[in-house]
Amino acid sequence: MSMQKQKELKKNVASFAKPDTIAGVRQLINTLLPFFLLWFLAYQSLAVSLWLAIPIAMIAGVFVIRIFIIFHDCTHQSFFKNKKANRVIGTITGILTLFPFEKWKRDHSIHHATSSNLDKRGTGDVWVMTVDEYVAATFWGRLAYRLYRNPIVMFGLGPIYLFLISNRFNRKGAKRKERLNTYVTNASVAILYSLLIWAIGWQAFLIIQVPILYVSGTLGIWLFYVQHQFEDSYFEEEDQWDFVKAAVDGSSYYKLPKILQWVSGSIGFHHVHHLSPRVPNYKLEEAHDATPPLQKATTITLLSSLKSIRFRLYDTNNKTFISFKEVKPLLRNPKSGNTLPNKQPSLQEK
Repeated sequence: MSMQKQKELKKNVASFAKPDTIAGVRQLINTLLPFFLLWFLAYQSLAVSLWLAIPIAMIAGVFVIRIFIIFHDCTHQSFFKNKKANRVIGTITGILTLFPFEKWKRDHSIHHATSSNLDKRGTGDVWVMTVDEYVAATFWGRLAYRLYRNPIVMFGLGPIYLFLISNRFNRKGAKRKERLNTYVTNASVAILYSLLIWAIGWQAFLIIQVPILYVSGTLGIWLFYVQHQFEDSYFEEEDQWDFVKAAVDGSSYYKLPKILQWVSGSIGFHHVHHLSPRVPNYKLEEAHDATPPLQKATTITLLSSLKSIRFRLYDTNNKTFISFKEVKPLLRNPKSGNTLPNKQPSLQEK
């Protein structure tokens, strides 16, 4: 894509980067009210059956994904026109989702500025090793990476680490505003959870809240993972890296059933979001449909996305993700030049 076409593409999408207050308020209502109602119904269902309460709590967990998307848009200043409104709603939804607003805003901004850049990995993204790096790593380095990329660790233990550890502490060197916001978020969560435990008891609280956090955490990590970890995803070193190509070729269009698209805040249009983060979630589909070049982005479905589980390492020679199994020949013969045979690119489902 020429530089001129890239500018035109960014300009076309930028026209949708206009927050709509009415749409934002409507989304708050149709997201928060069902979530609170489901939480209450899960508690009331405990009087009937534990096995009725848990499924209702799990559905509430799905709505936390939608709450998180509102939080996410607020960090981009795209949910409302007013900056203060974005910060207030972002902080409140951050308390509900256990994410400190200022801390995550910083990390996620870096993710957008460095996504698919091989020389600037490490902040706000999923750990990706190249084939060369993996072959050159020590036994313990490879073991750590394999554990990290294990689905049980990433999607099972990942939510626990994210909610209880990573989100609760400030990074080294965080500025005062960021530190205070984390403290306010932590204190607010502690007060909210204490009141709920006082009102309904710790057993009932855990029966309801644990499934909510696990469902939302697992699905949230999956959505973030799968939209950058597809077979022919774009990764380049700094001197070759291009923002538009990183957005369009390094982010997928996750074509979900309408109900899942709704609860996930249309984040499946991830290529649109990375091209213009100021486009609010409620306009992503419209921007995609109105921009033909974006409709050529790699499209994955629920079924095809499951293949991404086995994508572990990025092969810079073939510009594709590969499995641990495929790299075994290089481990047995490290002097072979760290080069795998050329692969024929697979046809992505459109």
